[in-house]
Amino acid sequence: MLEKLLPEHVLFVDIETVPQYENLASVPANMQKLWTKKAGQIGKEGESADDLYGRAGIYSEFGKIVCISAGKIFRKEKERAYRVKSYCGDDEKTILEEFSAMLTAFMTNPLHRVCAHNGQEFDFPFIARRMLINGLPLPVVLDIAGAKPWEIKDVMIDTLQLWKFGDYKHYTSLELLCAIFDIPTPKDDIDGSQVAGIYYKEFDIQRIARYCEKDTLAIAQLILRFKGEPLISPENYEIAGLKE
Repeated sequence: MLEKLLPEHVLFVDIETVPQYENLASVPANMQKLWTKKAGQIGKEGESADDLYGRAGIYSEFGKIVCISAGKIFRKEKERAYRVKSYCGDDEKTILEEFSAMLTAFMTNPLHRVCAHNGQEFDFPFIARRMLINGLPLPVVLDIAGAKPWEIKDVMIDTLQLWKFGDYKHYTSLELLCAIFDIPTPKDDIDGSQVAGIYYKEFDIQRIARYCEKDTLAIAQLILRFKGEPLISPENYEIAGLKE
């Protein structure tokens, strides 16, 4: 599997998102009405729009990005190491601008790829939509509306899609894949359901960033497992600026 892929050519990406407002009462009236309509489509009987607002962060029209982490595998003497950087904070537009500049520079090499778990259905479309909402131009690698599957495959890797082996009804979480492949779990502190509370109640963006960074490392380790290659050891994990 992935015999021709050099892991050093891959940028591993994960995002963390939250509702645009802390609670539904704070949402502008016109968007409250639209969320109420959306809630009627996604909720179960008896669930109100207010009850469901905690899930608004997974929809790009009602959520926002508070962290994008991106990591690379590189050679450190005879071993592989991993370096990750996070773009995070309260200013979504700045997060997107800085990530876009790095991504564009990284993808100037035609051999390079971007990778995420469920990236084709969540991370990459979410980033692209929020860029457009913020009035930003799309990096070429994310400008894939209407692209053919083989065109997407040339620039993107999705570990969920790889694991599906064509079984499009099948969903497997990153946490479960880490467990079955004996990869240290990134869920040792928080999980995705807690991110909005940590953002709005604790204002701890660094804690969210550490969680996001661990996910990118888990995805990188999963690619190595898929290739039948050794995992990166903990002492070779760095939080630092990415080298292009």
